[in-house]
Amino acid sequence: MSWPTEPPPAHPARPADQPDVVLALDLGTGSLKAALITAGGDTLRRAAHPYPAHSPHPGWSESHPDDWWTAAQRAAQDVLRGTDPARVRAVSLSGQMHGVTLTAPTGEALRPAVLWSDTRSAPHLTAYRALPEDLRRDLRNPPVTGFAGPTLLWLAAHEPTTLAAARWALQPKDWLRLHLTGEAATDPSDASGTLLFDPHRQDWHADLLGRLGLPAALLPPIRPSGSVAGFLRAAPARALGLPPGLPVMTGAADTAAALHAADLAPGEAQLTVGTGAQLALSRADLPEPHGALHAFRDATQGWYLLAAVQNAGNVLEWVRRTLRLSWPDMYLGAQQTDGQPAPLFLPYLTGDRTPHLDPHARAGWLGLSADHDPGHLAYAAFEGVALSIAQAAELLRLPRAQPLRLAGGGTVDPWWQQLLADALNRPLHVTNVPDASLRGAARLAWTGLGVPWTAPALTVTAVITPQAQRIPPARRAGFRSAYQVLKHSG
Repeated sequence: MSWPTEPPPAHPARPADQPDVVLALDLGTGSLKAALITAGGDTLRRAAHPYPAHSPHPGWSESHPDDWWTAAQRAAQDVLRGTDPARVRAVSLSGQMHGVTLTAPTGEALRPAVLWSDTRSAPHLTAYRALPEDLRRDLRNPPVTGFAGPTLLWLAAHEPTTLAAARWALQPKDWLRLHLTGEAATDPSDASGTLLFDPHRQDWHADLLGRLGLPAALLPPIRPSGSVAGFLRAAPARALGLPPGLPVMTGAADTAAALHAADLAPGEAQLTVGTGAQLALSRADLPEPHGALHAFRDATQGWYLLAAVQNAGNVLEWVRRTLRLSWPDMYLGAQQTDGQPAPLFLPYLTGDRTPHLDPHARAGWLGLSADHDPGHLAYAAFEGVALSIAQAAELLRLPRAQPLRLAGGGTVDPWWQQLLADALNRPLHVTNVPDASLRGAARLAWTGLGVPWTAPALTVTAVITPQAQRIPPARRAGFRSAYQVLKHSG
């Protein structure tokens, strides 16, 4: 494959009353977000369109790439309405990590994409555990379900004909970019989250692929996150409402893009709560293997250690639907019962990554009585998610007094912020980084175009001081032991 080298066609003259922007697209688990963002960091327009994830069998999690493209068209059209398309300088992307989109030579998806939360590949983790110890250490990541490597092993065993017909096995954002440009590529931040990456060579791990029996030709070239990966083709340009020939940047994984927007310095740590929760510790160099923690490339030249909590906002949404509460009533019920005897809640609705690395872990309320009402159950759910995050954070071994930055749309409620600080038992510095992944993708685009990113430095909008005794030690211990009790009772 040859990479595009021709520059895009010249744009028509741009009216002076509209600033130049980039179109940033963030392909999430449940929706695609789009925004027009200036080099000064201003978000002029924003839109989001949802799509479903499907679970045709227990433990499966899939999404139809055609739904991603439909959502991308609608979101782009929404933000571009009333905007001069000549003002758009580039398209940039971020997206959910780890998944696999098997793609035909024509660029069409051959089957639904297998997502990061899918656990069907659990039996194939034995292939990773059987690897020589030095090779396992070399990966810098524990073998877990949902990553591309184990998923490809499952596809090879169960859908060999489909796998044989595939030209590419792509991460979600990389499939969308292929649709836009006709060129396949990925970036180091996504490649390092596949369990197929050589962190020393910064390329696909040829020895590993050979031992696993996976064809290296399925994997796309790895390009820098801030590089131009191709140019917008005529048909998708018409569908989005953009001129053809715009540069399309390689982009980055959603967490890496969000950290790039936050400008996290080496040694600083950030908690982001969304569908899942991520505790990221920025590192300048390649971290040593560290148990249940992940080590991924960031969007520039560094790394970050990640404690990945698989169940956060997704569990709270499930509890809300199950209890038939609105979000205001969910928060109100939890706050009204705060401080009253409540059941414990284990949040492992889709298994667990950090700290247990257990795809078979399950959720549940423990210690229910006739005195408990939906408010008590709602409080227990918030507390269970917070304690799960706190348990994962311990593995980062941060200095005791070091604060965590707090970001993400799932943590805007002050009561919820306080409960998180209390569970973590460390200060939280709340930062206002709306749509962090979109902003990180936009920053990559502007710097890749040679235009300085001049957004103001982030400011701390609130400091949440922990109330150390709000969650008693006995209750913390009960939460820890409940996982083992439930695990061995099944």
